[in-house]
Amino acid sequence: MNFWIYLVGIAVVIGGIAWGLSVAHVSTTYILIICVIMLGLGIVTAVTRMRQKDPPA
Repeated sequence: MNFWIYLVGIAVVIGGIAWGLSVAHVSTTYILIICVIMLGLGIVTAVTRMRQKDPPA
C-alpha cells in the first residue's frame, strides 16, 4: 500500500512541475522528456524504499 501512496505523491509532483514548465512556455517535447525521467527516478526510489532488508543470517 505504501508503494502506491508514494507513486501517487510522485505523480502529483510531476504534474506540478509539468504545469509550471507549461506556464513558463517550455516546449512540450522537453516537458515530456523531463516527466519521463522523473517518473523513472520516482519508480526506482519507491522500489528501493519499499524493499525489505534481508534478515541477518
